[in-house]
Amino acid sequence: MMVDAVRIEPEPAPEELLAEERVRLDSRPSLSPSPSVPPKLALHPRRRARTAPLLPTEPALFPWLARRFTPGEATVWTGPPVAVEPVLELLYAGNARARGRISLLEGANRFHPYRIGELGRAFGVDAAETLQRIRLARAFTAYQMVALVDGWASEVRRHAPTLLVGHDLPALFADAEIPDDERSALLGHVARTLAGLAREVRLPLLLTLTPDEFGRFRALADEGPPWSDLVTFARGPGVLRLRALRDDGRVALVPRSPRQTGMEQFGAEFAEEVIAWDVPHRPTARRSRSG
Repeated sequence: MMVDAVRIEPEPAPEELLAEERVRLDSRPSLSPSPSVPPKLALHPRRRARTAPLLPTEPALFPWLARRFTPGEATVWTGPPVAVEPVLELLYAGNARARGRISLLEGANRFHPYRIGELGRAFGVDAAETLQRIRLARAFTAYQMVALVDGWASEVRRHAPTLLVGHDLPALFADAEIPDDERSALLGHVARTLAGLAREVRLPLLLTLTPDEFGRFRALADEGPPWSDLVTFARGPGVLRLRALRDDGRVALVPRSPRQTGMEQFGAEFAEEVIAWDVPHRPTARRSRSG
């Protein structure tokens, strides 16, 4: 997926996105149904407690995304990785442009520093600075993930990020070697710990889940932090659609005109991995799994 033009329905939007990109109003596109919201989930009224912006005011996609976040609450993105992750990488780059700092807990072993750095460069931020504004911790087993979630609050107190991101946290819990009752207990512990983290640090928390993970991680709704919003991602031929549950706001990312160029030029793979927050980037022979 490449970010080309954006249609935002029903709200008006600025006329330009990243050089030649155009914003235009259009009728609401059809979209596959959102995942069902458990009865215990209540989307809380929006509170304006943030003083620093999470994202720049342009392109128009950024203000639309920023409205989905609330300090002390979780914003949940759900959809296939091929739809969610390009927007997530844009969020990383945009947050760097707004001079924010991200604390990222990676559960799916899919983090592309070269691509993210080049996206930051497209927004006028040095690639190295873009990556320096993301503190990454990565787990390779479910038990390592539990330990990282347990230590997240201490990490936040030490380094004062502006946004917390948990990317595919339940992915490692699908291991067939983990008994079902233990898996349920571990995911419940993670949900409760995230709720405590949100209450303690009072920062926006973004959690990304595949549709399968959304179904398995029911404890997130029952025992996790309150949700600020639920955004569903769906990809079709030549278009990526986003729909927010709170206000039924919708966005369509569509191809640009022929001969125009855009984010597709930043599609290089990388050969690095980072395991813990304080471990520097290092080249390895192991390549990250693609989305």
